[in-house]
Amino acid sequence: MKRLVLCNIIIAFILFISLKTTAAAGDSTIALGQAISGNQTLVSKGGHFELGFFHPGNSSNYYIGIWFKNIPTHDVVWVANRQNPISNPSISLLKLSNNGNLVLLNQSGSPVWSSNISTVSTSNSTFAELLDNGNLVIRNSSNPSTPIWQTFEHPSHAWMPGAPLGVNKQTGEFQTITSWKSSEDPSPGLFSLSLALDRSSQLVELYNSSLIYVSTGVWNGQFFSSLPDVFIEKFIYNFSFVENEEQKYAAFTLVDPSMITHTVMDPSGQVKQFSYLSDKKQWMLITSQPSALCDVYSACGAFGVCDRKSSPGRCSCFAGFEPVLKMDWDLGAWSSGCSRKTSFQCNDKSNKSTGDGFFEMKMVKMPSNPLKLTAVQSAEECEKACGRHCACTAYAFNGKCSIWNGHLENVEQLHDSDGGDDDDDDDDEFKAGSLFLRLATSDIPPSTNNVSPPILKSSNGHAATAVISSVVAAVLVISFAIVVGFLWFRRRRSASRMAKQVLGSLSSFTYSDLQRMTKNFSDILGKGGFGSVFKGALPDSTIIAVKKLEGSRQGEKQFRTEVSTLGSIHHVNLVRLRGFCCEANNRLLVYDYMPGGSLDSHLSRSTNVLGWKTRYQIILGVARGLDYLHEKCRECIIHCDIKPENILLDNELRPMVADFGMAKLIGHDFSRVLTTVRGTLGYMAPEWISGLPITVKVDVYSFGMMLFELISGERNNSPGDGRGYFPFRVASQLADGNVIDLLDKRLQGEVDEEELKRICGVACWCIQDSDADRPTMGQVVQILEGVLLVNMPPFPRFLQHLMDGHDSMYVNMSSI
Repeated sequence: MKRLVLCNIIIAFILFISLKTTAAAGDSTIALGQAISGNQTLVSKGGHFELGFFHPGNSSNYYIGIWFKNIPTHDVVWVANRQNPISNPSISLLKLSNNGNLVLLNQSGSPVWSSNISTVSTSNSTFAELLDNGNLVIRNSSNPSTPIWQTFEHPSHAWMPGAPLGVNKQTGEFQTITSWKSSEDPSPGLFSLSLALDRSSQLVELYNSSLIYVSTGVWNGQFFSSLPDVFIEKFIYNFSFVENEEQKYAAFTLVDPSMITHTVMDPSGQVKQFSYLSDKKQWMLITSQPSALCDVYSACGAFGVCDRKSSPGRCSCFAGFEPVLKMDWDLGAWSSGCSRKTSFQCNDKSNKSTGDGFFEMKMVKMPSNPLKLTAVQSAEECEKACGRHCACTAYAFNGKCSIWNGHLENVEQLHDSDGGDDDDDDDDEFKAGSLFLRLATSDIPPSTNNVSPPILKSSNGHAATAVISSVVAAVLVISFAIVVGFLWFRRRRSASRMAKQVLGSLSSFTYSDLQRMTKNFSDILGKGGFGSVFKGALPDSTIIAVKKLEGSRQGEKQFRTEVSTLGSIHHVNLVRLRGFCCEANNRLLVYDYMPGGSLDSHLSRSTNVLGWKTRYQIILGVARGLDYLHEKCRECIIHCDIKPENILLDNELRPMVADFGMAKLIGHDFSRVLTTVRGTLGYMAPEWISGLPITVKVDVYSFGMMLFELISGERNNSPGDGRGYFPFRVASQLADGNVIDLLDKRLQGEVDEEELKRICGVACWCIQDSDADRPTMGQVVQILEGVLLVNMPPFPRFLQHLMDGHDSMYVNMSSI
């Protein structure tokens, strides 16, 4: 009986000691000697962040991390033991040891991670606290304002608001964020973001801690000179750059402190910035740098090829290769690269049936670091030179011979629209062309009907049997083409001759066809800078709009090429191109007819007043259409003449941007300022006049000027109500917070005031003097959708110049 009592006392004592040395569940602090284990966590006082043990995805490994507490996905922003996971958190401890260091002890009681504070403290007033900004700090209550150690100065993969990214001048330690290897492996990957290693005032993205593939440019006192998202900085972040005797670093704070953002170095090698949408309970990608995966150095690893146009997976292995870590590739982390399925035989002549050969990879951007063989003068000699050396894995010949030994990295798949072979005599490195990859014969793919037969040769230069199969395939293709051509000809003879399908989905019309369809061009819909538009009808009674181009400088081949590009563009907010006519000197385009007419007809001349919700949807639709033209087409298309006349409406008043691509069809050269500019006074950006380079930001400027007209219901060059130039009034009254007075009086105040303020702010940002200060159309879309916030824009200088001395006079852009 006494033994039983003694045992109970001992157990009770152990439990008592355990409770005294364990942090209370949900507490924000750990005192000296306390620890957390198992499911125990620290929670910041405001409940925004949580610290504890976690395992990523389906991994069985556990880590100490900090994550967003109130977001269902619990996205992690900091990891302690990235390289030393534990297997059993229930018997592992994160402890604030008696010397003041945070230490993680695994199930065996061995330390696997420590804060490694060099100047330790034995004071009982030392404690660790998780703050509401996601920072875990160790400090002493005698001097709580100065942390002894903090996670913000030892980041893992995320850059948090208020955290420094730079260098400690005294210790030489850089604050660097480094990617995870994959979404289920937090160990350090190959990509990082840090202050430039030479300690210049710029941030760089690095491959393997050494090779720079993205730079922000040098900090100029207000922003990073080469960072394209200056606009995002102004609306979401307040950036700063600090240098003193102890440290040099960049940091940022949020314009709206209530906003939840997440900036990480992704396993793909892109720095991605996210904003959390509480209503949709999901993260929205704001921006990524670089924006294209293929611009990340070796994004697909060794023997991986990147394709900008494939989706959703943009990395693939070379023919004859497979992923080194298939699980990582399945998770979208490709940097581990690919390995050979079969080792090539090199100069082994014992079994010629299993030798090696070369497979032609067409239209690729060449790998990095080629070896130039200047004495080699032909493709055959180049192939033999590679075949003689077992280390040679590929060769290319484009007037010069290049060979590669070992791994091939940074290869990109190109397409016809990318410009094809781009060998530059002034550039010592191949840019694009055919790469001949060395493979075991058994791994060389067979030829297919939609790809030219691969060049398959043994290492001694003799053609292999694939040539015979190629000839057979060619005969079959020709025979099939003859049969199909005959059937097609018979079908076309019995069908209408009004249009024939060419260039993909476009129809080629004869001039006489269009004359009949438009009743000899008698019903004119409008006239613009590029020509007149007439109403017509197809044989099936579908109404069309036919534009007769004026002033086209292009020959037939170039015109058809540009039309083909425009015909491949499809977006819900762009007018669809149905066909064209290119006959002698006649150049005509056939579009879908828009029964709602042009936007300008609905502004001041129509008795049917557009309601505010309709106007807002029109603005959003136009922004989406322009964003598509600027960022999401195969080629960037600058409209050059955004105005209400070029915004058409369908029968549901959905906006369609018209006349896009006209500058290319007419044949303008944007490398210089043109005396025959086709833009419209009142919408033209200052760079048209000043001679600065023309970019997509001229469309942003015109879009901003058009917004003023949708706000007021009046044209910018009209006298209006006599109270001054309307854009000037918007910029002035926006600063005062009084925007209702700006609204079209016909709406009688029926407006969402927050949306009106948002539109006014966007308009003023769009017409900034410098194109660098204007947003991209993608950013405009995000603002209109409520993803980004708009702060107060600076007053455009040219507006002030226009109004100086003209307080009561209305003016237009022709006064610039």
